[in-house]
Amino acid sequence: MSGAFPATLFAGHHYGVAGLGRNGNAAVTALLAMGASVQAWDDQPEARATLAAHARLKVAPFTNMLGLAALVLSPGIPHHLPSPHPLATMAMDAGVPILSDAELLFRAVRAAGGRARFAGVTGTNGKSTTTVLLAHMLACGGIPVAAGGNLGPAALSLPLLPDDGVYVLEMSSYMLERLEQLHFDAACLLNLTPDHLNRHGDMTGYTRAKMHVFDHQGPGDLAVLGATLPDYASLNRELAPTRATVACISGADIPQCDFYCTPHALCDRHGVIAELTHVPDLPGTHNRENAAAATAMALHLGLPRTAVEEALRSFSALDHRQKTVGSIEGIRFINDSKATNADATARALACHERMIWIAGGTAKAGGIEPLAPLFGPVALALLIGHDAPVLARTLAQHKVPYRIVETLERAVPEALEAARSLGVDVVMLSPACASFDQFASFEARGARFAALVQALAAGPEATRAQ
Repeated sequence: MSGAFPATLFAGHHYGVAGLGRNGNAAVTALLAMGASVQAWDDQPEARATLAAHARLKVAPFTNMLGLAALVLSPGIPHHLPSPHPLATMAMDAGVPILSDAELLFRAVRAAGGRARFAGVTGTNGKSTTTVLLAHMLACGGIPVAAGGNLGPAALSLPLLPDDGVYVLEMSSYMLERLEQLHFDAACLLNLTPDHLNRHGDMTGYTRAKMHVFDHQGPGDLAVLGATLPDYASLNRELAPTRATVACISGADIPQCDFYCTPHALCDRHGVIAELTHVPDLPGTHNRENAAAATAMALHLGLPRTAVEEALRSFSALDHRQKTVGSIEGIRFINDSKATNADATARALACHERMIWIAGGTAKAGGIEPLAPLFGPVALALLIGHDAPVLARTLAQHKVPYRIVETLERAVPEALEAARSLGVDVVMLSPACASFDQFASFEARGARFAALVQALAAGPEATRAQ
């Protein structure tokens, strides 16, 4: 169904790769496999040590950009705001394009003669779930698919798909700023809330970056816009010159949208597409928005309408995104560690009538004050991490019961005890904070939560072993 790119595809081309994280490392490997020569560098010796020696690979600092076809710059390294990295300045002064690895994937597919289609998903929240859900739906319909980008495998590590295949790419704002030719047959902008403003300057700059997902679209393509987008009407008008079909989507009951959700069904203008009663891993309005977006794109890309409901029912939630990791005495423990800001946690708080809420870490600007209207379901908040006192002050102002417990090791057993005594059947880890004060990543935080829950479920001996 899929295969390798030709070994001489980029022969005679010389690329630079700066930053050897997940994307950079995969870019070096793929470019060499396609016949290119590569100069690579990372300031961290341990990152450089991950590269295997190769006759066409030079691992050395960049003193100039002469002869480079392009520079693949790690997404986290700025080329514009807040100030250009010296390597970015060097490349721009030499007229060398700074590209995303997703751009190079597109060029590789087309250079290999492939006609596989591309679907791009972006937004502040929900893009990972939508990306994986869309890929799952297409696979259920027998359509060859490969998913990656900002989520999962780096774009350049994906295989060459047959002509009827689809690449589903999660696109960050950083990646979207570095496109030149990539054309998405179906593209989606789910939502926008303030994020990465130091990189993009302000919300206008952030919105501009996200709107690049629709670059190069034309007649026959699909552009999906979330109904909650700030200034939706203006963004819709902006897409008019492309003559792409624009679909408005919502997770709420808004029949004016092209795809929307009633309390029990996913609908479009032709009626019910899928019953949602038996779709357990897509709780809440925000996940229904994700389902509406994925469905709009999947139908455009050839999924039969009759296959949508079964695909939704068989979908399994992503790790760390409102995923149930255990149940003790009927009390569900839900891992939503990916919720690293208040907006993401708002979605979790809206999904349950009553809960024990575990929150905390390193707070973002504004803390949890924006969540105040949603504190109603919180029977008790257990606060962990560096900024627990900051969160505690907000909760106290709104008369929400809380305890500062400092660590997950204390929070999990105390949550079980509190759930028992208060008659609550949901314990939710949805931190609304970054994880770096106590964990290497939100994934590490969520994995620790899951391990503690599983140990608690196994009994006292297992808990002590933790």
